[in-house]
Amino acid sequence: MKNSKKIIFGAAAAMLLTMATTTSCVKDLDVENINPKQTTVLNQDALLNKIYSSFVLTGQTGPNGNGDIADADEGRSEFYRMVWNLNELTTDEAHWIWYKNDTGYEDLVENAYGADNAVSSGLYYRIYFTITLCNYYLEQVQDDGTAETKARRAEVRFIRAYNYYTVMDLYGNAAFTETVSTEPGQYYTRQQFFSYVESELKAIEADLKTPDQLTYGRISKVADWLMLSRLYLNARVYLGLADDAAAADYYKLAKDYANKVLTEQSYFALCKTGATNPATGETYSPYQMLFLADNDQNGAQKEIIIPVIHDGIKTTSYGGMHSLVLASYSAGMSEDIPSGTSNSWGKCNRVMGKLSDIFFGNNDVSGLKSVAAVTSIAQDDRALIYPGSYSRYIYNEDDADAGYACVKFRNVRSDGKPTSTTNAFVDTDLPLMRMAEAYLNYAEADARLNGGKTTADGAAKLNELMDRASVPTSQQSSSYSLNVIRDQWAKEFWFEGRRRMDLVRFNSYGGQSNYKWEWMGNVEKGQKFSASRNIFGIPYADITNNSNLKQNTDY
Repeated sequence: MKNSKKIIFGAAAAMLLTMATTTSCVKDLDVENINPKQTTVLNQDALLNKIYSSFVLTGQTGPNGNGDIADADEGRSEFYRMVWNLNELTTDEAHWIWYKNDTGYEDLVENAYGADNAVSSGLYYRIYFTITLCNYYLEQVQDDGTAETKARRAEVRFIRAYNYYTVMDLYGNAAFTETVSTEPGQYYTRQQFFSYVESELKAIEADLKTPDQLTYGRISKVADWLMLSRLYLNARVYLGLADDAAAADYYKLAKDYANKVLTEQSYFALCKTGATNPATGETYSPYQMLFLADNDQNGAQKEIIIPVIHDGIKTTSYGGMHSLVLASYSAGMSEDIPSGTSNSWGKCNRVMGKLSDIFFGNNDVSGLKSVAAVTSIAQDDRALIYPGSYSRYIYNEDDADAGYACVKFRNVRSDGKPTSTTNAFVDTDLPLMRMAEAYLNYAEADARLNGGKTTADGAAKLNELMDRASVPTSQQSSSYSLNVIRDQWAKEFWFEGRRRMDLVRFNSYGGQSNYKWEWMGNVEKGQKFSASRNIFGIPYADITNNSNLKQNTDY
């Protein structure tokens, strides 16, 4: 699969799995064969592909129909799109134009979500569906002593740990099980989830392969190290520690594991080479290469530690990169900066004024319609924002022209070749985890270990990202404060589905009023909202069906 879109997710159609909207009883995989003349045989490859594809696919027949989760809107049951909504629409980066007409979205942008928020509930059941698949695989595919079986089992355990990490991050306290059983799941606290995820990631490291031993898209040791670094960087929040001093040992570990990623030499590295499209003459910066339709082969694949593979024919979904591209574009925008798709969703994802301020400061970019013009004023190649005829700030939430647009994600190949299809679905792989995170993890941990400012060593990691983004050396430094690092997280990873997690870590989300953005707490200029909204509630259906569970505070 290296440098190829010959993916085999379609093989997963052999598994027709449907999960009811409860995680308390998960016997759903014990399917009785109604034909007595047939014997059901587990297709291990199909099940493994089903597990990998669970980051983007929602059913067995494409974007809609025969969904994995019973009675669910498939667009509301896709993993990444729902993670994106919870982590972006609740923050200073993104707003949803149809927020009043789409169930669940209004609560998110107003920071007033309840336990049965439709978006949150859709993600919750998707996560536990995937965990059930992983548990089933690990029960059925026993360790036979071969390196390949060990590696596959370790990859499945990683995906299960990644999903439990997502539970810990978004919901804090929830159900836990490692078996497919009719028994209700245990109630795990955030601290218990932390210990579990940490122990799993450490336990599988030896069995995971190095990236040079794997085909493109499979999980390697490097992904394991980066996940541990992320876990430890957020330990103060997840473990409820008093301050950075109390979390110092975890910051050291975050820095150590980030360094393991940074010094890994067999495959991964920052993408530092751009390209010129021979068909259109458009030039792409190295940063842009990460989000184009040939990012599995244009050099960007060296940075993408975990890609969620997309193909416009084989992986049709209303989530993942498909939603990022189409929701960011209006039809007219493609005349200036082609999206590479045949339609758009009318720029329903719009850029908040706060994010524009982070990139542009007091500089005026209104009316600009080219990447080159905007990034030149920002002096940063990461400012892939389209001002056009839109207003910078969202004073009226119902105004479709309020808020700039995102042109970061596109279904266009850097080599000028056509994509797999001319319809609405995209070929651009989704970078679920990428190398740049290790640089920021290292720098932030360094700053937290040194009184809130980086040493020259930590600053060098940020400077390398800035160099890649063509930020002038005059704007770089030998030491950075935590506030600057918070903004660097936004500049490097904006609209990539993680902002809420970063703001919580910087005490810039619920329970504070020092850091504000427009419509925070449902007030135009922003207001404080409860710290209880730093996590989401457990859907009441699960509380009802599992007496072991306890609802989160204030839900």
